[in-house]
Amino acid sequence: MPKPCPEEFRLGVVRVARNRGPGVAVEQVATGFGVRPMTLWKWMRRADIDDGTKPGTISQESTGLRGARRRIKLLGQENEVLRRAVACLSQARPPKRIYPLVEEPAGDGVPVAVARRVLKFAGQPCCRRLDQPVADAVLEEAYRANALFDAHRDGPEFGYRFLADEARGAGAVMADRTAWRICRDNRWWSVFGKKRGKGKKAGPPVHDDLVRRDFTAAGPNRLWLAGLTEHVTGEGKLYLCAVKDVFSNRIVGCSIDGRMKSRLVVTALDNAVSRRGGVDGCLLHSDRGSQFRSRKSVRALDRHQMAGATGRVGAAGDNAAMESFFSLLRKNVLDRRIGTTREELRIAIVTWIERTCHRRRRQAALGRLTPVEFETVMTAPALQAA
Repeated sequence: MPKPCPEEFRLGVVRVARNRGPGVAVEQVATGFGVRPMTLWKWMRRADIDDGTKPGTISQESTGLRGARRRIKLLGQENEVLRRAVACLSQARPPKRIYPLVEEPAGDGVPVAVARRVLKFAGQPCCRRLDQPVADAVLEEAYRANALFDAHRDGPEFGYRFLADEARGAGAVMADRTAWRICRDNRWWSVFGKKRGKGKKAGPPVHDDLVRRDFTAAGPNRLWLAGLTEHVTGEGKLYLCAVKDVFSNRIVGCSIDGRMKSRLVVTALDNAVSRRGGVDGCLLHSDRGSQFRSRKSVRALDRHQMAGATGRVGAAGDNAAMESFFSLLRKNVLDRRIGTTREELRIAIVTWIERTCHRRRRQAALGRLTPVEFETVMTAPALQAA
């Protein structure tokens, strides 16, 4: 059974089919993207149902119903906890111990975590907080902060060392390091000090450089490259994250959005894994952008059992194979569509990648074959037959 196409690919093909020019049949669009015409008709009908233009059951209805049932159940549990709390605390002589309000609903199936969250109770520290609402350390920290604030208000040109001296003179004993920490947290800087937050350096790498500019692979799903690019449209910037298989130079996954967040990388990686499958042990190489170093991206690699690699700061050659694709995309699509809308540019990018780059553009490195033809020829069944 063939694997289902990624959602990003299906939506892109549907957009192209809806915006086809006069005289262009749906069958021609389907052939250009390598799908069957009947499949494209089904995708378009499903998109019309999801958009509400045609009657039918939307795709997300079952998921929404399950989520609604969970929320209804949670609201019922929260109402039960609040009802018991109101009945207990509205008595003429309320009980002194209110922690049983968390334990008693547990006997009726209400989780303890829900009751604690609704009543804003902690676990074991509940009694200690009732006996002593404010800890001694917190109270002492507040006294020191008040003394430093008074000194900073009277002398805004003083640094943290002079502020600490003034605070100690007022009776708030503290070390210089403690004064620096409190001033840093509250941003009480000297008016003559240097500006903070300027000239930030790149963050530390989360992966080692395992590629070292050797952009070769013995087979598919061995080495992938990832990168981000942006282009200005008439409606603002549009960002593209693409994942490239070094073996055939094919873009196996991409994601397009109007905001450059870590979810852009995660979506592109999920689309690539959904299309290819069998990516255990695959190496994903990228630059040291914050989107690739985010916790969401690292967790996505671990979820797909993939390894990560990253290049150096300011060394474009460490990801040269991916930068060459973006340069080709910019020359053929981006720079030729100045002032277009985001939707028009999205359609143009998807059309050029899936139709021209994958199925029409022959590459010398692949023996004058297209990426799709090269993968078809070099797959394991084809090699065994040869």
